[in-house]
Amino acid sequence: MTEFLLAIELDGTGVHPASWRRADSRAEDLFTGGYWVDAIATAEKAGIDAVFLPDSFAPQPGGHEVTRGVLDAVAIAARVAAATHRIGLLPQAPVTHTEPFHLAKAIQSLDFAGLGRASLDHLSGGRAAWNVVTSSDAFTGENFRRGGYLEHSLRYRRAAEVVEATRALWDSWPTDSLVVDRTAGVFAREIPETRYRNTQFDIAGRFPLPPSPQGHPVLLQAGDSDDGREFGAATADAIFTGHGSLEAGQRFYADIKGRLAKYGRTPEELKILPAATFVLGDTATEAEERARHIRRQQVGPQTAIAFLEQVWGRDLSDYDPDGPLPDIEPEADVTITRGRVRHAKDPRAVAEEWRARAEADKLSIRELIIEVTARQQFVGTPTAVAEQIDTYVQADASDGFILVPHLTPGGLDEFVDRVIPELQERGSFRTEYTGTTLRDHLGLRHPHRNRILEGASAS
Repeated sequence: MTEFLLAIELDGTGVHPASWRRADSRAEDLFTGGYWVDAIATAEKAGIDAVFLPDSFAPQPGGHEVTRGVLDAVAIAARVAAATHRIGLLPQAPVTHTEPFHLAKAIQSLDFAGLGRASLDHLSGGRAAWNVVTSSDAFTGENFRRGGYLEHSLRYRRAAEVVEATRALWDSWPTDSLVVDRTAGVFAREIPETRYRNTQFDIAGRFPLPPSPQGHPVLLQAGDSDDGREFGAATADAIFTGHGSLEAGQRFYADIKGRLAKYGRTPEELKILPAATFVLGDTATEAEERARHIRRQQVGPQTAIAFLEQVWGRDLSDYDPDGPLPDIEPEADVTITRGRVRHAKDPRAVAEEWRARAEADKLSIRELIIEVTARQQFVGTPTAVAEQIDTYVQADASDGFILVPHLTPGGLDEFVDRVIPELQERGSFRTEYTGTTLRDHLGLRHPHRNRILEGASAS
């Protein structure tokens, strides 16, 4: 029986931008530390590996249904670090509009009044991670001197060089540099200057922090294009994917693991963690009814139209969300719609597929969007959901999951109370933490261990 990994995603008030409209969402507390601490403390009580904290440099416009701000994810992680002991902290840090030194410092160090320069990875005892994402919307670009957005291939090229430069900074301290010798008056040996150059960056300086207890933060990446998969195989410690069905998960798992050998990596060095939601009920029928109700609440009229515009590439605000799909064809040469980059590779083919599906099932725009935007969802009794999750891991469709409660901070409670015991009973999930760092939880090697051994051999 393979033990698997479980993380949670806390995206503001819930899995969907419209989740804040629920009466029990605690949306009023979104910008308070206690809101985040409550949910993460629940996850740690259950032995969950890490909490994933999305971030954005700009709110996403779109009317009262989806517009909202978000606290800085690294700041949330630092706040939670002081209130937890074992759970990993995985803030998102976009790379398109930021510089390597800033990112290296943001994940490893933060400036807080009263704390001076404090390191998230040091402060948490080696529990920090970094979700490497690229920015693909003009809303974010408007907040930066660079402006606009980068096309897909250039975003990944920049991301790869940012990660490479950031790791050079993290690895710049020799493993024996931190020496506290009060008699000799030496705190640390001389730190060599970091010199790093690639096509975008030219760095010459000294990084202010020694390696953390886990060497450097765990890197998580999400991307399903060929460029994204290659970037993940070359650089990531874990990949966050949206593949839903068992068969699709197995194909993705085999593809990514099969790319590792060319980078001198083994399958154990990269974890595949699909996102998944869950809905529980005392019976299968109750769970299905509850799942349908939740999805309809999540996709309101404006949200449905905003998703449709990503394929059609034009303003569709005059269309009735509860009416039929547009009879006009998608724009072929438009790359951005109302500030958002279009992601459909062949918009007209997608539109044709959606029309066929809507006609066959007699679906309105809103009903169709509910169907096509649903994430992998485990629905059923606690026993059934535990069995479904376990099946994916045992069948090499994933190494675990990043659970996305439909509502936070309280949406995780019933999973912890009712599903985690079932998984523990099956022997596929831990009953307690056995390590102290996030790399321990994920079964990943210390990135400096080989450096230490090489240094010992050389001496």
